[in-house]
Amino acid sequence: MRTLIKYLMIAVLGFGLTMPQAALAQRSRVRIGGGQSSSKPKPKPKPESKPRSNQKPAPAPAPIPENQTFTVNGVTFTMIGVQGGTFTMGATREQGGDTYSDEKPAHRVNLSSFSIGQIEVTQELWEAVMGSNPSDRKGPKRPVEQVSWNDCQEFVTKLNALTGQNFRLPTEAEWEYAARGGSKSQGYKYSGSNNVDDVAWYESNSGRTTHDVATKQPNELGIFDMSGNVWEWCQDWYDNYSSSPSSNPTGPASGSYRVYRGGCWYLVAGCCRVASRGGSSAGFRDNYLGFRIAL
Repeated sequence: MRTLIKYLMIAVLGFGLTMPQAALAQRSRVRIGGGQSSSKPKPKPKPESKPRSNQKPAPAPAPIPENQTFTVNGVTFTMIGVQGGTFTMGATREQGGDTYSDEKPAHRVNLSSFSIGQIEVTQELWEAVMGSNPSDRKGPKRPVEQVSWNDCQEFVTKLNALTGQNFRLPTEAEWEYAARGGSKSQGYKYSGSNNVDDVAWYESNSGRTTHDVATKQPNELGIFDMSGNVWEWCQDWYDNYSSSPSSNPTGPASGSYRVYRGGCWYLVAGCCRVASRGGSSAGFRDNYLGFRIAL
């Protein structure tokens, strides 16, 4: 028996292994024999994920059209480039207690960039295009008046033929945005000031007549007389506002009256506010009604 045990020990030692080493070599060949390990490698840590933002990137600001100057039959006028943007239209807080029901509700409007006349269409420009002057209060640098909405459409058609441009009346939203100072707005009650006498010819200072354009202070965009002097026709039909936000609104599809804006030489200061509205039939004319053009 002792001899058998001896021979067994010799056989094991002959392979150069101790008993414990022989048992371990059967389980794994990593430490003995140089083979690959059967154990799984540790997984690499995942990089920390950045929290996702639900906010969309801010849209790029609208381009600012360049100011442009045109000359028609010797009469020069300038169009002011207005950068598009979003504003609150209607009876906003700075309008105070002078507001009327047709200015409500105040509502958000988004507009693309456009251009608008630096001054009201003057009698000399009207005559250069149309060949006559219908105004009651005569003066070449005074705003043309006694013109209907229909007359204004005829004027822009002839002006476009002379210039190769696409002049038009401004929409009501474009008019108010420009009157408020566009993207440069300081939130004034009138166009360019909270003091109506700085910017407008109206009942208390006009002497009951129109005045040469650009003789009062301009607004933030460098536009004159958007408060006072003469009411200004807009393209839209006149109607009540919707509370829904809108982009580039053009007013209702039909109606009985066309919109005019800005107040005039014979009315009180409250009518010269940037939110004040009026309207008449498309064929109506009077000596307090004029216009400016857009592009």
